[in-house]
Amino acid sequence: MSKKQEEYEDIPGTWVFDAQRARKGYHLNQFLYSLMKPENREEFLADERKYLMKFPMTEEQREAVIKREWNRLLELGAVSYALAKLAFTDKKSYQWMASQMVGVPEEEYVKMMLAGGRSPDGWRSKKERGEA
Repeated sequence: MSKKQEEYEDIPGTWVFDAQRARKGYHLNQFLYSLMKPENREEFLADERKYLMKFPMTEEQREAVIKREWNRLLELGAVSYALAKLAFTDKKSYQWMASQMVGVPEEEYVKMMLAGGRSPDGWRSKKERGEA
């Protein structure tokens, strides 16, 4: 039985953390929250792949962690606040991580946010570009 796609899935660049995504990302988020403990961060950084094998994530999730594919991790069920634990483990700030998600240098991201954020102009639907 296939589930009807929610209308909000058509918003480009947006992954709503709904019940389906929460289930999908459960073990991924367990990993991310484990990075709150210094000893876990140390163990993870010593051998990332080995540490990730402690959690029953999908291989797709593990690869996204290894490659630091921030937006893909959100799509695969990561909670943004939990995802920050990975950035902090890499000694990066939340704003650095957000700049990577947007695809601009951190300084440009900061300027954009101080100026009020992204422009509301632009495409509003994946269907507009034939992506849905």
